[in-house]
Amino acid sequence: MMDEPIEQAVTENSEPRTDRSLERLVEDQSWVPVIVKRTDEAVRHPEDVLVAVIEEGLEQLSRRTFSLGQSAVAAGLMLGFTAMAVAVVNVAVQPFSEWPMLERLAVALVYPLGFVVCLSSGAELFTEHTATAVYPVLDRKASVTRLLRLWSIVIGGNLIGAVLSASLLTLADPVIGARSGYIEIGRHLVGFSTLPLVVSAILAGWLMALGAWLILATPPTVSQIVSIYIVTFLIGVGGLHHSIAGSVEMFIALLMSNEFTIAQSGRFIGLALFGNLIGGSLFVAVLNYAHIRETR
Repeated sequence: MMDEPIEQAVTENSEPRTDRSLERLVEDQSWVPVIVKRTDEAVRHPEDVLVAVIEEGLEQLSRRTFSLGQSAVAAGLMLGFTAMAVAVVNVAVQPFSEWPMLERLAVALVYPLGFVVCLSSGAELFTEHTATAVYPVLDRKASVTRLLRLWSIVIGGNLIGAVLSASLLTLADPVIGARSGYIEIGRHLVGFSTLPLVVSAILAGWLMALGAWLILATPPTVSQIVSIYIVTFLIGVGGLHHSIAGSVEMFIALLMSNEFTIAQSGRFIGLALFGNLIGGSLFVAVLNYAHIRETR
């Protein structure tokens, strides 16, 4: 005998009474239709995003050192494509130097490309995980020691990848032909005093951490790529300083010209890392966690 609700549904339904139609009715009584589930996933509540971010942070904090380091090196290597694209465009627009905003817009359009490749591949990028790994610590599910371990491994791996990427791009420059572009970028990296550089890096770190949040807040489709593109486009159009992409650019400039020194490179990388760290952990992780936890 059929259950009364199912029998009533069969009577009201104009569909022919077949075995499969009865199975569908049983499923509809027992499960939420798939289309509803997909709609629920398309727009996530901030609390659901917070839970997902905490789980993501815990997963990263639990990764083995060797695996984490390999992924971090890969991320540093992949950001070399951002440096290459920016330098090529920089060379291409040099005849239009009387229109500086044109150059800035052209650079901003290609700046996200290396980031899209890097973040879509799941490689460990310092500025992305600056915020993500903070959430489990704020939720008291991980220790500060584990957080510092993650940061140190990822930063070290990213910088190793940046050096390797810079070396490869330097060797390939007879083909790429972007030497003057790399040198111009190097001047942009070292040509600022400490405060503007740090504030610029804070803004870049803030945007990158927002990008990491948006990736987990959106379904795994093209919308995630759009999220990455938007935040990195803003970094590019603002001329803001990203520590790892900037490290690749700084290392190339150092290899290609005597105009730059190791001390200048170290100063830039140190200040950019510090600013990105503040922007990612304070402006995104702490603020997001505080206001969402309060609503909970």
